[in-house]
Amino acid sequence: MSTRAKIAIGGVAVGLLLIPFIGFWMSLLVVLGVPAVAYLMLDPSQRRRLKRITRKEIGR
Repeated sequence: MSTRAKIAIGGVAVGLLLIPFIGFWMSLLVVLGVPAVAYLMLDPSQRRRLKRITRKEIGR
């Protein structure tokens, strides 16, 4: 698993853990924002490759 994937998963986990402390809407922003930022950090060639492969192939 790549470092960026680990960061995205960690951001989602942190967002879910923060629900009782910062409220639902702010934690939802973290849960949706971290993977979006991780996607935007990819190089254009990596984004093209990610769009080209199917969802089934992403997990391997």
